[in-house]
Amino acid sequence: MSNETLFYVCGIALAVSAVLISIVGLKAKNFPGKAFPVVILWFAILVGGATTFAVLHAKDEEQEKGAEFEKAGKKFETEANDDTGGEVPVPSNKGSEGGTESEEGSSGATGSGPGGTLELAADPTNIAYDTTSLTSKPGKVTIDLTNPSALEHDVAIESNGEEIAGSELIAEAKTSVSTELAPGTYTFYCTVPGHREAGMEGTLTVK
Repeated sequence: MSNETLFYVCGIALAVSAVLISIVGLKAKNFPGKAFPVVILWFAILVGGATTFAVLHAKDEEQEKGAEFEKAGKKFETEANDDTGGEVPVPSNKGSEGGTESEEGSSGATGSGPGGTLELAADPTNIAYDTTSLTSKPGKVTIDLTNPSALEHDVAIESNGEEIAGSELIAEAKTSVSTELAPGTYTFYCTVPGHREAGMEGTLTVK
């Protein structure tokens, strides 16, 4: 029997018990009398059971939602592979061993300064990053991506609608992307088809 069914059973039993106790209490003057501890125990059991199964049911729904997101991601990947003859397009500036720097001056987003290394992680169950906002100083900016999920993710940096740097696709692994950035606002996102649309993107502020 599922946690959802048990939750409804406890809830219905609690409601029915409350009605019956009310009816008996109106008809019997000395009720509950010596049965008071039993009545209190009965209601405590029903309330505790309803609360427990409500929490378990909520966890079940969260797990189901995570599985649906993962299934949707795999469906997007399959459709993309079908559209491209089984090959996932990889931008030319992606390295085989991790992220690569974009060519200086290719996007007008070059700059000098201390830069910085930023930590980013993919959600283990949902199609999302652990943050939608990153901040760095100008210069060489590196984003270290950790992906604990079996679903493939990556991270790319976009300026004015143009991808200027990107990492490799990984699953249950780590990768990074680095590029020189001048002060301004950029976008980081996952390039896997459908993932950005599902909300896997954020704002990178360089100042």
